[in-house]
Amino acid sequence: MNDQSKKNILVNIESPADIKHLSMPELSQLADELRTYIINIVSETGGHLAPSLGTVELTIALLYVFDLPNDKIVWDVGHQAYPFKVLTGRREALKTIRQYGGISGFPKRSESKYDIVGVGHASTSISSALGVSVAESLLNYHNHIIAVIGDGALTGGLAWEGMNNVGILKKQLLVILNDNEMSISKNVGSIPTYLNRIVTTPFYNKIKDDLWGLTQNRKILRSILRTSKEMLKTMLSRNVMFDELGLRYIGPVDGHNIPSLVYGLKRIKKLNQPILLHVLTKKGKGLKAAEDNPTEYHGIKGNGAAKHISDAAISYTNVFGKSIIELAQKHDDIVVITAAMTDGTGLKEYAKAYPNRFFDVGIAEAHAVTFASGLAIGGLRPVVAIYSSFMQRAIDSVIHDVTLQKLPVIFCLDRAGLVGEDGATHHGVFDLAFLSMLPNTIVCAPKDGDELRNLMHFAYTVKDQAIFIRYPRANTKHFDISKPIQLPVIGSWEIVQKGKDIAFLALGSMVEHAESVCQILKEKGISSTLVNARFLKPYDKAMLDTLAQDHDILITLEESSPRGGLRDTVLGHFQNSIQSPTVRSFSLPDAFVTHGKRDELIKDIHLTVDEIVEEILNIVSQSM
Repeated sequence: MNDQSKKNILVNIESPADIKHLSMPELSQLADELRTYIINIVSETGGHLAPSLGTVELTIALLYVFDLPNDKIVWDVGHQAYPFKVLTGRREALKTIRQYGGISGFPKRSESKYDIVGVGHASTSISSALGVSVAESLLNYHNHIIAVIGDGALTGGLAWEGMNNVGILKKQLLVILNDNEMSISKNVGSIPTYLNRIVTTPFYNKIKDDLWGLTQNRKILRSILRTSKEMLKTMLSRNVMFDELGLRYIGPVDGHNIPSLVYGLKRIKKLNQPILLHVLTKKGKGLKAAEDNPTEYHGIKGNGAAKHISDAAISYTNVFGKSIIELAQKHDDIVVITAAMTDGTGLKEYAKAYPNRFFDVGIAEAHAVTFASGLAIGGLRPVVAIYSSFMQRAIDSVIHDVTLQKLPVIFCLDRAGLVGEDGATHHGVFDLAFLSMLPNTIVCAPKDGDELRNLMHFAYTVKDQAIFIRYPRANTKHFDISKPIQLPVIGSWEIVQKGKDIAFLALGSMVEHAESVCQILKEKGISSTLVNARFLKPYDKAMLDTLAQDHDILITLEESSPRGGLRDTVLGHFQNSIQSPTVRSFSLPDAFVTHGKRDELIKDIHLTVDEIVEEILNIVSQSM
């Protein structure tokens, strides 16, 4: 192969089959080209850069050894799968990743036959892959099933539930533990510490395999080795837990050494049993800035700018971070819990200021909630900061461990509503529905940064209920931490402006949206009342009755699912009324919303200011 052709290996890869004829030096060349390609593209489009740079060689080795799509790879989380997308026929499509109309930033079943399982959250791969393996066994197929899970995802309980079942079912399954010592932030907890112990004693498997090879056909010696193997594991790595769970542990191996990976995977391919291959990788490999700052380069904006969430002008996340420090300064019983999202939830400065009152529990949202319930029982005031979509994983813990027991846990739900390019797996659109149904619960949403701060201070005064404060992934026009705190009355709504023709009831992020609608309607001769319906539960029954008396038409606006939110609350209020106003609602659709910039998505679901105005004009004309 001449020098020119070596430079163009990647452009000739249209499917995994094109990789199999390459030599080892060509595979290494492909890795270099692939890494450069991903850096160049994602630096322009934005996306999950550092995680994918760490899986380049691993992905190439997997596609070289296994026969896709018959053999199947299940990725955990999915932000480490950009190399996989490129090498499975989506090289050019990577230029559209996370853009409206383009490919998803995560594996998606409708996107490719190679995306076996759609995923956006962590710790699911082992359970999913085991299900696929059992199905194939029952259908008498004999393909290889591989789950690729990061060490960060291994802090989630679902991963261990899956491994527990793997050991019982004993089906063919290769679990690849991609160990880069990172979640989004640095890994925490005893699991990463345990993995580090294994890494510091990597010669366990080498000694075991060498001794086994030396004793072929010597039954007595092998019997001795079977006994001494347990002693050896205890001595060298304090017992390899995965072996005890029924997965044969192999590793650790260099995840950036393609010949070593290929050799190991070929040997593993011959084994028909559950295997865990421990692979060591470097998050951000090949881009020094990402290697040095893997948290900042976990996800980047376009044009190479790292995603500094805390540096946003006046983001709601930033307001939360400043307000929680203010609360902690006033109340020494405040403690804060997050689930592997220290930076993402705006808690970096709080964690530095109050390390003894801060707990990152790893990717374990259900544990975060139940842990918080124990803290509350013990006399502290826990604040749980979790993304709205991640809170979906902890609803059972919320019900049984918090609300049933009337515990005063404060939940701050970032990323409520549309979150843009992360798409359907990350939009925070269901929280109002599943939270509003719970007894002993307060649910609210601020209209701006000042109100978020006020609601957080109000939340501290609540003694016998859980309170949920939801806020968007957005900037706010209004925030001044020097202002006096104004505590709202529980369940109270606020009249932003008074009119006579029509009344808008807007929740959270939609208040600003409604202000723009009202301004245009005013120019067209329609006078509007605008209400900040900041409390969904309990809601302001008295104001709602007054609004109905003064207006024939009530319009609800909310950035959430149409079920269980403000619309249903208003309709339910008037359900048994003899005479009720006309109620129209604007919300997100009863469907999963795709990925794209927020303004593109708002247009796609017909929630733009102009479209709302047009619909209101039609409603008003029909009522005249």
